[in-house]
Amino acid sequence: MTYLDACSVETSFDIEPDCIFLRGQRLSESGLIENAAQSSAAIVAQSYAFDFENNRQIGKAIAYISAIKKIEIFQLPKVHEQIITKGKLLTRYDDDAFSLCTIASTTFRKEELIVACTFNFLVQGIHQ
Repeated sequence: MTYLDACSVETSFDIEPDCIFLRGQRLSESGLIENAAQSSAAIVAQSYAFDFENNRQIGKAIAYISAIKKIEIFQLPKVHEQIITKGKLLTRYDDDAFSLCTIASTTFRKEELIVACTFNFLVQGIHQ
Protein backbone atom coordinates (compact mmCIF):
# COMPACT_ATOMS: atom_id res chain seq x y z
CA MET A 1 0.00 0.00 0.00
CA THR A 2 1.55 3.27 -1.06
CA TYR A 3 -1.14 5.60 0.35
CA LEU A 4 -4.19 5.35 2.59
CA ASP A 5 -6.41 7.94 4.24
CA ALA A 6 -10.07 8.09 5.30
CA CYS A 7 -11.33 8.63 1.74
CA SER A 8 -8.74 7.18 -0.65
CA VAL A 9 -6.16 4.48 -1.22
CA GLU A 10 -3.35 3.70 -3.63
CA THR A 11 -1.67 0.32 -3.94
CA SER A 12 0.90 -1.26 -6.21
CA PHE A 13 1.01 -4.89 -7.28
CA ASP A 14 3.85 -6.66 -9.05
CA ILE A 15 2.53 -9.51 -11.19
CA GLU A 16 4.69 -12.54 -10.43
CA PRO A 17 4.83 -15.82 -12.42
CA ASP A 18 3.34 -17.79 -9.49
CA CYS A 19 0.24 -15.59 -9.12
CA ILE A 20 -2.90 -17.74 -8.87
CA PHE A 21 -4.86 -15.29 -11.03
CA LEU A 22 -2.77 -15.75 -14.18
CA ARG A 23 -4.23 -16.97 -17.42
CA GLY A 24 -1.33 -17.70 -19.68
CA GLN A 25 1.13 -14.89 -19.11
CA ARG A 26 -1.49 -12.27 -18.20
CA LEU A 27 -3.35 -11.32 -15.03
CA SER A 28 -6.94 -12.50 -15.52
CA GLU A 29 -10.08 -10.41 -15.24
CA SER A 30 -10.86 -12.02 -11.87
CA GLY A 31 -7.36 -11.10 -10.67
CA LEU A 32 -7.89 -7.47 -11.67
CA ILE A 33 -11.26 -7.38 -9.90
CA GLU A 34 -9.81 -9.00 -6.76
CA ASN A 35 -6.94 -6.51 -6.71
CA ALA A 36 -9.30 -3.55 -7.08
CA ALA A 37 -11.70 -4.89 -4.44
CA GLN A 38 -9.04 -5.58 -1.81
CA SER A 39 -7.35 -2.25 -2.41
CA SER A 40 -10.64 -0.33 -2.25
CA ALA A 41 -12.02 -2.08 0.83
CA ALA A 42 -8.99 -0.96 2.85
CA ILE A 43 -10.39 2.59 2.98
CA VAL A 44 -13.27 1.57 5.27
CA ALA A 45 -11.69 -1.56 6.80
CA GLN A 46 -8.92 0.48 8.43
CA SER A 47 -11.40 2.04 10.87
CA TYR A 48 -12.24 -1.45 12.23
CA ALA A 49 -8.65 -2.66 12.44
CA PHE A 50 -6.67 0.30 13.78
CA ASP A 51 -7.08 2.82 16.59
CA PHE A 52 -5.43 5.94 15.18
CA GLU A 53 -5.83 7.92 18.41
CA ASN A 54 -3.73 5.41 20.37
CA ASN A 55 -1.67 4.20 17.39
CA ARG A 56 -2.42 0.49 17.83
CA GLN A 57 -4.11 -2.40 16.07
CA ILE A 58 -7.47 -3.25 17.63
CA GLY A 59 -8.61 -6.10 15.42
CA LYS A 60 -9.16 -7.15 11.87
CA ALA A 61 -11.80 -6.44 9.29
CA ILE A 62 -13.55 -8.42 6.63
CA ALA A 63 -15.20 -6.91 3.57
CA TYR A 64 -17.80 -8.46 1.32
CA ILE A 65 -18.58 -7.23 -2.17
CA SER A 66 -22.33 -6.67 -2.13
CA ALA A 67 -22.43 -5.40 -5.72
CA ILE A 68 -20.19 -4.60 -8.63
CA LYS A 69 -22.01 -1.57 -9.98
CA LYS A 70 -19.69 -0.99 -12.94
CA ILE A 71 -16.69 -2.77 -14.40
CA GLU A 72 -14.68 -1.93 -17.49
CA ILE A 73 -11.53 -3.88 -18.27
CA PHE A 74 -9.52 -2.46 -21.14
CA GLN A 75 -6.29 -4.48 -21.02
CA LEU A 76 -4.84 -7.49 -19.17
CA PRO A 77 -1.35 -6.79 -17.79
CA LYS A 78 1.49 -9.28 -18.30
CA VAL A 79 3.69 -11.17 -15.85
CA HIS A 80 6.48 -8.93 -14.46
CA GLU A 81 4.46 -5.76 -14.97
CA GLN A 82 3.35 -3.55 -12.10
CA ILE A 83 -0.16 -2.16 -11.70
CA ILE A 84 -1.25 0.78 -9.56
CA THR A 85 -4.78 0.78 -8.15
CA LYS A 86 -6.48 3.88 -6.77
CA GLY A 87 -9.74 3.90 -4.83
CA LYS A 88 -11.97 6.78 -3.77
CA LEU A 89 -14.78 6.55 -1.21
CA LEU A 90 -18.05 7.82 -2.70
CA THR A 91 -20.55 7.03 0.08
CA ARG A 92 -20.43 5.50 3.55
CA TYR A 93 -23.05 4.47 6.09
CA ASP A 94 -21.89 3.29 9.54
CA ASP A 95 -23.97 1.13 11.85
CA ASP A 96 -22.87 -0.28 15.22
CA ALA A 97 -21.94 -3.63 13.67
CA PHE A 98 -20.96 -2.85 10.07
CA SER A 99 -20.42 -0.25 7.38
CA LEU A 100 -21.91 -0.04 3.91
CA CYS A 101 -19.97 1.90 1.32
CA THR A 102 -19.54 2.63 -2.37
CA ILE A 103 -16.02 2.99 -3.76
CA ALA A 104 -14.81 3.89 -7.25
CA SER A 105 -11.58 2.26 -8.34
CA THR A 106 -9.16 2.70 -11.23
CA THR A 107 -6.16 0.54 -12.12
CA PHE A 108 -3.23 1.67 -14.25
CA ARG A 109 -0.32 0.01 -16.02
CA LYS A 110 2.23 2.79 -16.16
CA GLU A 111 0.00 5.74 -17.15
CA GLU A 112 -2.55 3.65 -19.06
CA LEU A 113 -6.00 3.10 -17.53
CA ILE A 114 -6.71 -0.65 -17.71
CA VAL A 115 -9.63 -1.06 -15.23
CA ALA A 116 -12.42 1.23 -14.02
CA CYS A 117 -14.99 -0.10 -11.57
CA THR A 118 -17.38 0.80 -8.79
CA PHE A 119 -18.11 -1.51 -5.86
CA ASN A 120 -20.57 -1.65 -2.98
CA PHE A 121 -19.09 -3.26 0.14
CA LEU A 122 -20.30 -4.46 3.51
CA VAL A 123 -17.43 -4.18 6.01
CA GLN A 124 -17.35 -5.69 9.51
CA GLY A 125 -14.80 -5.64 12.28
CA ILE A 126 -13.37 -8.83 13.76
CA HIS A 127 -12.11 -7.87 17.20
CA GLN A 128 -9.58 -10.06 18.93
